Amino acid sequence: MVSQLILPVLGTLLFYLAFHVFQALYHRITSPLRGMVGPPSSSLYLGNFMEMADDGLVTERWRQDFGPNFVFKGLFNVRKLHTSDIKAIAYIVSHPAVYRKDPIGLSSARRFFGNGLLSAEFDDHVRQNPAFGAPQIRQMSEVFTDKSSKLRDIWDAQITEDNSAPIIEVLSWLGLMAMDVIGEAGFNYQLGGLDNKPTDLNQIFTQLFRSPRTPQANAFRTLQATIPLLRSLPWSGSRAFDAPRKKLFSIGKELVQKSKLALNSKTIETSETFADGRDLLSLLIKANMAADIPVHQRMSDEEVIGQIPTFLIAGQGTTSTASAWALHALSVNRGAQEKLRTELLTIPNETPTMDELNSLVYLDWVVRETMRIYSPIVFVERMAMQDDILPLGKPYIDSSGGVHENLPLRKGQIVHIPILAVNTDKEIWGEDAAEFKPERWEHVPKAASAVPGVWANLLSFFAGPHNCIGFRFSVVEQKALLFTLIRAFEFETAVSEGGIGRSGTPIQRPIVLGEKDKSGRLPLIVRRHHRL
Repeated sequence: MVSQLILPVLGTLLFYLAFHVFQALYHRITSPLRGMVGPPSSSLYLGNFMEMADDGLVTERWRQDFGPNFVFKGLFNVRKLHTSDIKAIAYIVSHPAVYRKDPIGLSSARRFFGNGLLSAEFDDHVRQNPAFGAPQIRQMSEVFTDKSSKLRDIWDAQITEDNSAPIIEVLSWLGLMAMDVIGEAGFNYQLGGLDNKPTDLNQIFTQLFRSPRTPQANAFRTLQATIPLLRSLPWSGSRAFDAPRKKLFSIGKELVQKSKLALNSKTIETSETFADGRDLLSLLIKANMAADIPVHQRMSDEEVIGQIPTFLIAGQGTTSTASAWALHALSVNRGAQEKLRTELLTIPNETPTMDELNSLVYLDWVVRETMRIYSPIVFVERMAMQDDILPLGKPYIDSSGGVHENLPLRKGQIVHIPILAVNTDKEIWGEDAAEFKPERWEHVPKAASAVPGVWANLLSFFAGPHNCIGFRFSVVEQKALLFTLIRAFEFETAVSEGGIGRSGTPIQRPIVLGEKDKSGRLPLIVRRHHRL
């Protein structure tokens, strides 16, 4: 009985593997990019996937070897085109109907986020675009400064009376702070991360994103998206993922219903620091309920609920990581840290408004320079939905010496757009492009104007219809955090020079080189700053 069940399943799996291998070989032989150079494949089934997952800088080394345009192999040895050519990227961004998200990636995102912003396309994406404008973020700056002050006080309590400097692992604390911010500013919910409170959402978040089994679950979800048959198999990785996910969406449904009821009755419940329905979820529901919105343009409850895991992922992981990288850079460049502190202390109060934060020029430069060198998201990918010709700013020379002014792409070709490579391109930013120098923003290179980014001539928040719509939220939160922490503390490196590296994808986190834990750690020496 068991053999009758197992053999067909194994046979089907082998068929899937054989089919994908054959498909990859066929496309490799017939691809118009077959003459392009690139790194050798490390595995018949995994391609270069594990190299990229383990090392966030491996594509940078490939770029040094092969130039801005080359090919590498994804899962099942699928050929992917890597291009950091600005003209090519601008063309892709300006043709969103031709270059769309990979269906496999969308399938994986929908299994996790439901029908949220990260898994929506075209009209659905436009309808789900919540209120992330400057007026809304201005109201939320109170939450940013409040949670930053709470984190400051927790760290201050760890410093003894003689100011003996403890070593604090800042990345995990910043993650808890960012989680509390998105809980309150995102959907008026106290996650209790900094308080170590075992709330339902806090526990779910830990199970989904900070569990030792998270990497396994992520890999399994990718395989499920690639091989649909795996979605119905009762494997432990699937069960460990599905249970907290279902609970997350159940809580999301309750939050949406509560917000709708409050908006209809105009009796929004207040929290200690955030009230009047100004959280992102309430703003989204309020906009969706507006009388001038046609019925066919309104979001369904399922789509609204799908924004909650989206807010959690986008608002917690990337912002906390970017803030950690800023503290790392300032701990290495002590001159920049002191210069920043001097500027921050010109503000007489501890709770600056968004406008006050944005008036601090050097703070803005520090955030821009951090996002340039240490962008948490290091790449995005798009798939060609039809045969096309990709224009190049500079000719490409193939392995036979042929010169190409453009690249012919076949339908289904995946294009890998390396955000980090563009942000640190020496032809754009100069020979010191890899160095953390906030002063470079006093005179932005003319070449940077060609970068099709939505913010600061960078690709960190991408561009086009699918740019990161929460970039203002992230930038102001980072500014509020640095404002509070740099005024209160002096930060020094706690590891030897060059001891901090970068994790692999999808989010590039700081890691301590030589340690087995590659999920991300940043220990820093923290001292109180005594003002004169």
